[in-house]
Formats: sequence, structure tokens, C-alpha cells
Amino acid sequence: MESYLFEFALIFYFLATLVGIVELFRSRKITSLIMFFLVGVGFTFHSANIIYRYIAAGYIPITNFHESTSFFSWSIILIFFLLQLRYRMKILSSFVMPVVLVLMISSSMLSREIRPLSPVLQSYWLIIHTVIAFLGNAAFALAFGVGTMYLVQEHYVKSKNIGGLFARLPSLQTLDELNYRLITIGFPLLTLAILTGSLWAETAWGSFWRWDPREVWSLVTWFIYAIILHARLIAGWRGKRAAILSIAGFLTIIIAFFGIKLLHKGLHVFL
Repeated sequence: MESYLFEFALIFYFLATLVGIVELFRSRKITSLIMFFLVGVGFTFHSANIIYRYIAAGYIPITNFHESTSFFSWSIILIFFLLQLRYRMKILSSFVMPVVLVLMISSSMLSREIRPLSPVLQSYWLIIHTVIAFLGNAAFALAFGVGTMYLVQEHYVKSKNIGGLFARLPSLQTLDELNYRLITIGFPLLTLAILTGSLWAETAWGSFWRWDPREVWSLVTWFIYAIILHARLIAGWRGKRAAILSIAGFLTIIIAFFGIKLLHKGLHVFL
């Protein structure tokens, strides 16, 4: 049952991604509604999959590569829907769904076996640290999508092409403000994730910091987004510079996420 729920979620995300690509080139109101509907149905199946796995395992399903990749993609969709409550920016899914689809396809190719928790993971810090970390990364994923939209829209503005996709994308100012807002959401969550991870490490291994590869990359990512916020507030870096930095920051997250898992390096290989 759990496997079917996951596969259904993957299918609907795949269809939503295809419709999202069509939306970029031939937009109609019905196309946008279909895309939003497909994402919603996929998210429903995905949520049911996570709940089912939680009940079966007895702990939050986020302790292996399949689970963490799946939960990462679920978190991105969750933040996307929360964002829609205020901004009503459905076209953002055209830029974000490819990321979600890549994560889901990667998750589908990994072992889905449910195993007993290792002693180090049997802690209340598991749900606190990991959920905060993935929600923060999800906010950065949306900032990545918004940053990409900004670069596309800026291209249309500079080329004075005011038809087609230009008319459907938000203004540069709106995209810049939303990019900043998403980073101001993700950055405190990333900070809390690092702090709770340190407290967990001290409880589990007697040391707040062990220079584990994930810890190092998390710190690198933290500095990147700290630079983005600092440059915006102090140096006035907005627009294109902020968009490029938000894209670079998320690519750092992806490199760290997949690199550590695939190389089986460090203590976080189980998360």
C-alpha cells in the first residue's frame, strides 16, 4: 500500500511537471488550474504515503536516503502551497516542480525497506532537527525557483519583449521581495537546524561539533545565505545579484545533500 501511494504521488508530480512546461509556452487559465490540481492530488498521495510509513515504522520517516529525499520534496510542496495563500503565484510551480520531480525520481530508485532505528537516532531531537532542516531547505528551494523566474523576467525586460511569458510572470520587484522573504524564512530555520544538530551531537557523541561533512556544508550554506542577507541590508544588493546568490545557495544544498549520501561520508549518511 505504501509503495502504491508513493508511485501515485510520483505520477501526479510528473504530470504536473509536464503541464507546467506547457504552461510556460502556451498558457491558458485551464492549464494553470490543471497543473495546480495535479500538484494537489500528488501532494495528497504523498502525505498519505508519509503518514502510512510513519504508522508502519513508529517514527518519522526521514532516517534513510529514500525517506529523506521524499520528505525533502514533500516539504517543498508544503511551502509552495503555504505561499499560495498570500501570493497566488501558481506559475511558480513550473519552476519548482522539476526540482521536486528529480528528488522524487531519485527517491524511487532507492531502497524503501523499513529498518529499526539505530540507537543514535532514537531521540526526540530526530523530529525536531530534521523537520526544521528540511523546511528551511524547502524555503531555499522556493527561493531558487523565484530567483530563476527573476532572471527570466529580467531577460524579457532587457530585450523589451512584453508578450508571452513576460505577461504571466510577476514584476521584478515582486519577485525580488518574495525571494528576500523566502530567504528570511529559510535562514532562521537553517540556524535552528544547526543549533539543534549541535545539541543532538553533544547528547549522542559528547561533542557539539565534529566537523562531519554535513556539518561543514551546512555551515558553508549558512554563510552563503548570511552573505545574501548582509549584502542586501548593508550593500543594497537586490535584483539580479540576489537572484543569482539564491540559486547558488540552493545548488550548494543539493550538492551537499546528494554528495554526502552517494559518497557515504560522515555521520549524517543515515539521515
